[in-house]
Amino acid sequence: MERRQMDDLDSRLIDLFAAEPRIGVLEASRRLGVARGTVQARLDRLTASGVVTGWGPELSSEALGFPVTAFLTLEIRQGSGHETVAAHLADIPEVLEAYTITGAGDMWARVVARSNADLQRVIDQVLADPGIERSTTVIALAAQIVHRVLPLARAAAAAPA
Repeated sequence: MERRQMDDLDSRLIDLFAAEPRIGVLEASRRLGVARGTVQARLDRLTASGVVTGWGPELSSEALGFPVTAFLTLEIRQGSGHETVAAHLADIPEVLEAYTITGAGDMWARVVARSNADLQRVIDQVLADPGIERSTTVIALAAQIVHRVLPLARAAAAAPA
């Protein structure tokens, strides 16, 4: 994917749609003081270049009944392959994301559960894959900074070309 240089208008456009995702192109053009076609072209370009990856609603796992968040470091059995384990994890709704990593483990997964007791069920489900040799679990106590990208987008727009 080709990196696209962002500018101040891109940054303001992203900020506006992040704050008010249902605003609409016409209202966005009015608030930003640019033509409707400019807003649409910028949105299309940001989407096509992969900067904007989705327009869906952001959901709260806590509000859905899953207040416990944990991070699992998985050690993958030699020869099992990360793709097989990733496919297994993708079938577990409580696995929110997974990454192959460097360091002590081979894969990292963020999971949620209904309670600490339910977390054991989720971990058991994760470990049911024969490609996973061992796991280490860390339970999150409180979110200090939730997943965010807007500050990065602002910094990218402010950076010289």
